[in-house]
Amino acid sequence: MKLNLKYYATSKTILKLIEKDKQFRKWLIKNKLEIYLKSYYVSTIITAYKQNKDLDKTQQLETFIKSFSKNEHYREIKELFNGNIEQFFNYITSQQIDDSLYIDYLNACKYLKLNMQENKNKIPHDFKRWHDIRIDEYTTAKQKTDEEERKAFNLKFLNIANKYLSLQHNLKDVYISIIPTSSEDLVYEGKKLHHCVGSMNYDQKFVREESLIFFIRNKNKPNKPFVTLEYSLKNHKILQCYADHNSKPDSKVMNFINKVWLPYANKQLRQLAI
Repeated sequence: MKLNLKYYATSKTILKLIEKDKQFRKWLIKNKLEIYLKSYYVSTIITAYKQNKDLDKTQQLETFIKSFSKNEHYREIKELFNGNIEQFFNYITSQQIDDSLYIDYLNACKYLKLNMQENKNKIPHDFKRWHDIRIDEYTTAKQKTDEEERKAFNLKFLNIANKYLSLQHNLKDVYISIIPTSSEDLVYEGKKLHHCVGSMNYDQKFVREESLIFFIRNKNKPNKPFVTLEYSLKNHKILQCYADHNSKPDSKVMNFINKVWLPYANKQLRQLAI
């Protein structure tokens, strides 16, 4: 109280240390003004005293750990730095970066299968330079992988489309039905008709044969998006059917879909099952 540190007068930890440790009393007197002005955590004061550390840096570290421990990558960083979060904190502080930038770098390095136990990868001397290099390498590698995965996926998509090709209908009616042959077809359809067929995993459902997508077109304009429908392979029913901006198609189109195409598609599907 005489030191004007009344905030700490209710701390049993501080009071016990004052009672038992003469050196702590001297240290407290020496640092009383700084402690009074900045209101450090009790744990910060104890740690700074016992480990002979700067009060500000100790509090910064403690604040960082409390905040960072809520981050989903906390355990990963802790393991990488062998439990020494202080080393990690000191490193990012010295490099003038934040933890999120390091995590981006770490994710890139992991994707590139680099050995993060090597200091040249874990704590590069010039972090910002190596961050940019690794991110560029990651972007290039990811694009290559994505392209290969996209080709493989579209091959699966095409195989499914070919499997159900007979469900298309292009006979004497004003309208025809077309089955898409790639996920890009869905994206194009969705953009032109301003609905979500190209962006809500309909391509995944198509490949898993949960439902199929068909494009309804005017026979005299077969390449112009007009109406899109989703068809259930399990229930043999139309799940949804929309024209531009999720509007309901007119009665003529719905009559074609329900009275002409649907019975035809169901018949073709039964033949496929034989």
